Amino acid sequence: MIERYDFAPLDGITRGVYRRVWQRRFGGADRLFIPFFSPTDQHVLTERDRRELLGSPGIPQVPQVMTCRAEDLVWAAELLRDLGFTEVNLNLGCPSGTVTAKGKGAGFLAEPEALDRFFDAACGRLCLPLSVKTRLGVQSPEEFARLLPIFDRYPITCLTIHARVKTEKYRGNVHLEEFAQALAQSRNPVCYNGDLRTVGETEAFAARFPAARAVMIGRGAVADPALFRKLRGGQPATRKELRDFLQELYAEYQRFYGQVGTAAQRMREVWFYLIHLFDDADRLNKKLRRFRSPGEYEAIEDAILRELPLRQDCQGELV
Repeated sequence: MIERYDFAPLDGITRGVYRRVWQRRFGGADRLFIPFFSPTDQHVLTERDRRELLGSPGIPQVPQVMTCRAEDLVWAAELLRDLGFTEVNLNLGCPSGTVTAKGKGAGFLAEPEALDRFFDAACGRLCLPLSVKTRLGVQSPEEFARLLPIFDRYPITCLTIHARVKTEKYRGNVHLEEFAQALAQSRNPVCYNGDLRTVGETEAFAARFPAARAVMIGRGAVADPALFRKLRGGQPATRKELRDFLQELYAEYQRFYGQVGTAAQRMREVWFYLIHLFDDADRLNKKLRRFRSPGEYEAIEDAILRELPLRQDCQGELV
């Protein structure tokens, strides 16, 4: 039975402005994960990262750190404790080439011995509980058989597993057999992540894995802002709710960036996922991807919300 729902971090989308507006309008997640920050060599928190960490008070949030150096994680934990956080999450899941080329994110999984030394050097010095988000490996899910014993040696409060490898990024099927083995064998609590996009998919996962107690959902929750609410027995988003949510989000982006053009670009990124909430969206989606001015964006959004039918999910609910 699923007891906890986490909102995954999507860098560039689920930053502070989005989290604040989404929490006010929909909510339903037990915890929202803040997209990762990477400690600088000088161990100085940048103004951008400070705004991100402190800009959404009153929301249950977990900050995520991207590093492959133990001293960076120890410093980040001390900083986050002083800022009032009660947990630090290590990102071992990001498959981006610019990240993995530096041996961070999922790239760190290519060096199991170094990963073991990292945890050994850091864990005894951490002032906050440590959780980890990981993938099954770099090239093959079979690599997790070597990685799991490393994780098991350390007090990880939750091991969130995205059931793909680095090279698959977000494509192809998730590896549920390998996740099942990890769920059964891990000494640390496990959370599942990967391709849970509807109530039906999440309930099917819970039925297949009754021992699973937590799931993390990212893209599915941006594509359907009411998903967590529905998972708790609440109602789907209405057309008016979506319009109000998008109008507030657009206005908040304008205030944050001070430029309507930048705000429209941020909305384009949200609509990359949200468009899947609507049927027969191809015609307007092409226009949405190519708009050239804020006014053009606003007209396309209005047309989507007026003209397109909300789709039916696999349970027949109107979402």
